Amino acid sequence: MVTRFRTSLDKVLNNVDQSTGFLFMGLVFTILSGTIAGILSGEYLLFGLPILYLIVFLAIIDFRKLFYLLLISIPVSTEINLPGGFGTDFPSELLAIGLSGIFLFYLLVRSPGINIKFFLHPISLLLLVHITWIGVSTLHASDKFVATKFLLAKLWYILTYYCMAGMLLKSEKDIKMFFKCIFFPLLFTIVVIMVRHSLTGFSFKDINFVLNPFYRNHVTYASIIVVFFPFLWYAPSWAKKFSAKWWGLIASIIFFLAAIYLSYTRAAYICLVIATGAYLIIKFRLTKVVLAIGICLSILGLNWLENNNKYLDYAPDYNKTIVHQKFENLLEATTKGEDISTMERVYRWVAGVQMVAERPIFGFGPGNFYSHYTQYTVNSFKTYVSDNPEKSGIHSYYLMTAVEQGLVGLFIFLLLCFVVLLKGESIYHQSKDPTNKKQVLMVLLSLIIIYALLLINDMVETDKVGSFFFIFMAMLVNFDLKSQKSVTGSQ
Repeated sequence: MVTRFRTSLDKVLNNVDQSTGFLFMGLVFTILSGTIAGILSGEYLLFGLPILYLIVFLAIIDFRKLFYLLLISIPVSTEINLPGGFGTDFPSELLAIGLSGIFLFYLLVRSPGINIKFFLHPISLLLLVHITWIGVSTLHASDKFVATKFLLAKLWYILTYYCMAGMLLKSEKDIKMFFKCIFFPLLFTIVVIMVRHSLTGFSFKDINFVLNPFYRNHVTYASIIVVFFPFLWYAPSWAKKFSAKWWGLIASIIFFLAAIYLSYTRAAYICLVIATGAYLIIKFRLTKVVLAIGICLSILGLNWLENNNKYLDYAPDYNKTIVHQKFENLLEATTKGEDISTMERVYRWVAGVQMVAERPIFGFGPGNFYSHYTQYTVNSFKTYVSDNPEKSGIHSYYLMTAVEQGLVGLFIFLLLCFVVLLKGESIYHQSKDPTNKKQVLMVLLSLIIIYALLLINDMVETDKVGSFFFIFMAMLVNFDLKSQKSVTGSQ
């Protein structure tokens, strides 16, 4: 029955050209009917019927273009709160949900076209283990409804941004298209924000205000720019030197750096430095050494802070830990432990460690940190914003993973990250093609920037950063398969 279904669908898809006239007539009819109905009824949402028609058409005929539309929407998407405590990134998340369904449908009817090696790659298998454990921790969650929402969101992120991206972003031509789909809308948002920001004299206290409707805060804004920056740094190599296109890309690099600086985001500044150091680490094959040192220092540091409750010595002065209106004052306060955003993070981290100790295996369940953390806080770390009206998270994805998925979940996620880094370094050095080497490095540096951001932020579940987290891993797997194929072919 499945074979007959596939055969029938193939006949439909292979005869699309014969139906072009009818499809065009359908589009014209939809535009006219939507316009007339919208005018007569006053329901102007009906004007969107042609857009809906096009999306459905592309979903059936050529979902590659729909995937590109999703990429274009990421920088310009906006957060919308829905009834019942739901929220979404519009339109990116809706497109991602639809594309995840399309991918499953394609997997069913066109499975011979799926590269099984992609799904048997160590990174893909570890990602499968990761999502499986999220499912296990969901079964043990305190609030299973919230945990299930988290699991479903994770599933359509992986199906769209990893599985579908792995199927569509293979060649250099595909990567160039990915670059264009992100670069131009991202550039548009930066121009709009910079113009609005200039009207305030590039004021630090007004930075979050000028970001609407594209970004929640200056951290999200700076993060997407800095994550994309290695691609922009590499892009001039695609253009003829000193051509108009080349000069345009060079100017864009300077403009993006200015945007990062004027975002007043300390994490973004540090990430650029980390990316520079990571380049040298990868080039000289030091990833294993650096990871080993990092693990040892983390264990020693945690033990030192835990010994005799040493961490209490770093509790902030409640009256001095305040919001700062000038960036230079913020930097000074950070060095003194009087920056409210940093110390509020510490307040939640302390609670998070206590929560891990309470449920070390399965955790509290995906998405369950906010509902429980106040019971585990230490009052000496409390700040003026500890009532958390925004209902934000723990501000460390690694610790959040341990809290919500247990130490097992943290181990799986860290193992995935380590394998990506080690495999990426190996692919970089195995590749004989200079162009391929640069592209691998570009993807690796972007991933390293994401890993660095996750130390003090929760961003894997956001479209502005989380989408790239999975897309870049998919690219890396394709680079590896391409490298293996070239090695096999040369033997």
